[in-house]
Amino acid sequence: MTAADKARIAGQCEAFIAYVLVPRFLPEIRPTRFNYPIAYYGRWRGHRYSFLKRYRSGDPETLGIEFELPFARLDHIGGERFDVLWPRHTGRWYPLYPRLTLRDAMRAILADELLWP
Repeated sequence: MTAADKARIAGQCEAFIAYVLVPRFLPEIRPTRFNYPIAYYGRWRGHRYSFLKRYRSGDPETLGIEFELPFARLDHIGGERFDVLWPRHTGRWYPLYPRLTLRDAMRAILADELLWP
């Protein structure tokens, strides 16, 4: 996969995040006393594109500390195909949908509650 391919795919994923995921799952930031979501974004690592959710702590002892957790991942397997994976709390990734196009992978993320942010 070339750098141009990665940039094109990242652009489509960023549009999916901005125009689909954020309006549906994070239309506004609601601070709480606990950890609360503040952003969704994505990032390439090798041939894997991860969808991440950024949290901020509202607890008085850890006020303002931020951290991120993945909620879905696309593994490029060749051509225009991706495996869609889900992260378990153990840190292990489980493949849920094999060999999907990018469009179908995004549809799978929207359709399967396990992959929701």
